[in-house]
Amino acid sequence: QVYLVESGGGLVQAGGSLRLSCAASGRTASTYIMGWFRRAPGKEREFVGGIIWNVGSTLYLDSVKGRFTISRDIAKNTVYLQMNSLKPEDTAVYYCAARSRIGLVSAADEYDYWGQGTQVTVSS
Repeated sequence: QVYLVESGGGLVQAGGSLRLSCAASGRTASTYIMGWFRRAPGKEREFVGGIIWNVGSTLYLDSVKGRFTISRDIAKNTVYLQMNSLKPEDTAVYYCAARSRIGLVSAADEYDYWGQGTQVTVSS
């Protein structure tokens, strides 16, 4: 079992920045991929980006490329989502997820463990 706890959400004006954190505990040695997802009101959950834990390679949703950056601190078992130039359409609940299989994928059902989510609200 892997436990994930997100933090760092909040209210920010358009153009501002936030950094989300996701601390992992439990059987983290079995984690290959960490992903970030979001669910906006009335919309399906979507993949924002992910990182291959041991290598650091990343993949992003097209609409956040150049604005969002995923990084990780292996010693702290923590993954980060730095969000810059935020837009009102980035408003959503953001979730981190862990995948115990090889392959950086965007499908939510390919991830095994989920955090509780943190709200990000961007005002115009």
